[in-house]
Amino acid sequence: MENNNNKIFIHTYGCQMNLNDTEIVKSIMIEAGYEFVDKIYKANVIFLNTCTVRENAENTVHNAIKNIYQIIKKRKYRSVVGILGCMAEHYGEKMLLYTNIVNLVAGPDEYRKLPELIKCCFENESKVAIDLSNKETYNDIIPVRDNSISAWISIMRGCNNFCSYCVVPYTRGRERSRPMNIILHEIDLLVSQNIKEITLLGQNVNNYSHNDINFPKLLEAVASTAPNVRVRFLTSHPKNMSSGLIDIIAKYDNICNYIHLPIQSGSNRILEKMNRKYTADHYFSLINKIREKINEVSISTDIIAGYPTETLKDHQATINLIKEIRFSSAFMFYYSPREGTKAFNDIDDVPIEEKKRRLNEIIELQNKISNEINRNKIGTQYSILIEGSSKHGNNQLMGKTKTFQTVVFDNIENKYKAGDIVTVIIKSATSKTLKGFIIEPTIKEE
Repeated sequence: MENNNNKIFIHTYGCQMNLNDTEIVKSIMIEAGYEFVDKIYKANVIFLNTCTVRENAENTVHNAIKNIYQIIKKRKYRSVVGILGCMAEHYGEKMLLYTNIVNLVAGPDEYRKLPELIKCCFENESKVAIDLSNKETYNDIIPVRDNSISAWISIMRGCNNFCSYCVVPYTRGRERSRPMNIILHEIDLLVSQNIKEITLLGQNVNNYSHNDINFPKLLEAVASTAPNVRVRFLTSHPKNMSSGLIDIIAKYDNICNYIHLPIQSGSNRILEKMNRKYTADHYFSLINKIREKINEVSISTDIIAGYPTETLKDHQATINLIKEIRFSSAFMFYYSPREGTKAFNDIDDVPIEEKKRRLNEIIELQNKISNEINRNKIGTQYSILIEGSSKHGNNQLMGKTKTFQTVVFDNIENKYKAGDIVTVIIKSATSKTLKGFIIEPTIKEE
């Protein structure tokens, strides 16, 4: 490979906020004259945009660093290997000590400095930039998006919740919200580019606040500004989920009837230890309000098994809650300690094998419920936004319902493409996927 310092490869791990941050990084670096490539071997600058929420996420990054070393160790010229995002913020200079190939570490609020940092690294100086900001929102930067169908829009950054197990407030700083007029301007640009779906992002979108604008007001403004675009949002916190927000979701047809509402545990004792600031009863009341006001709403959640001091009684409370609420889907994990959090100082007293057993019980139950919910949809028709080809190929397409369920169907005579909206009747189902066939005529987007 020719020694070209202007070629960058970036790989993103973790949540949608990281995906949006990568789009911001691309904008900054392209403006500085860099070109992004799709293979590590083509690049002299290699970025890993990282997640540190769970131990498995970190292990994945460590393995990636080892693989990068194997690729670049025979080079006769210098490469820049940068760790970006939450692991960078969490570990700082330790990332340089971990391996002899990482020479740049930059936290989520330091991306504007990347061109300068890269230059220093090529001059044989390792750089660490991990200052957190109470103001940085990258308002003036239009993200470079590869997806022409759907777009992420960050409406706020940071988190003030300080859940006992979570490192995010320490890696992304305090909450700060972007002005509504700038968000709406970005949406106008996306509408002009024929984007079909927008997802508003924040660690806790319910807590959005700028001047006198709260999240329900912002969501209504977005839905009104882009009436022909599907609108989603992530992530909601139960303690801030208001009746006003539920009313806005019910009022606008283009706001998707899907809510991700992490419960984490069904035990009030464990919820208090987690510093979640709500009870299981409060959560139940929210679910009832949501289902009373929003037709055919889909609710997903997050659940942690084996939290410190969790007893079999606490675990059973979670099992009972899952049975009663019947989530459409869930992201389920066993607890892993995160250095720097309050829970890190607690005795991690649930043995790993017992954590896995409890997690498997939760997964088995949720898969059973998801399968039952999906099988009840057989014979029902849905409007599907096509996202692209199914991973199984064979002339199959895939897309999402407004309730965020994945649907796979045949592409009749290759008539349809990503971005089209089609009507599909469901003919079979698994716990993860609905399968169906297109009804013609259908809505065809030009």
